[in-house]
Amino acid sequence: MAQRVVVTLADDIDGGEASETIAFGLDGKSYEIDLSTDNAEKLRTTLAPYVEAGRKRAKSGKAFHHTAVAPDPKTVRAWADSNGFDVPARGRIPRKVYDAFNEAHSSGH
Repeated sequence: MAQRVVVTLADDIDGGEASETIAFGLDGKSYEIDLSTDNAEKLRTTLAPYVEAGRKRAKSGKAFHHTAVAPDPKTVRAWADSNGFDVPARGRIPRKVYDAFNEAHSSGH
């Protein structure tokens, strides 16, 4: 004998039968909600002015942060050598050297 399993989604607002699952986000958090056709339309109508006024996020999902461009390592090494810092010819330049370089080249000097 064959079995048939039927899955019915329940509307998360009123408990009736849901016709779709809607994904949305707010305050950096992602949500999904199962809604009937009527409740889905109500949600879209309510959010429409905010969606129209908003901007789409980058697809990476990561927030954009402004960053400063790091100085050229060759320039930092040359400056460090002429200012008494022990810096390897290759590899990572110590943070204290970058900090001293940035301090010496800040706009306040």
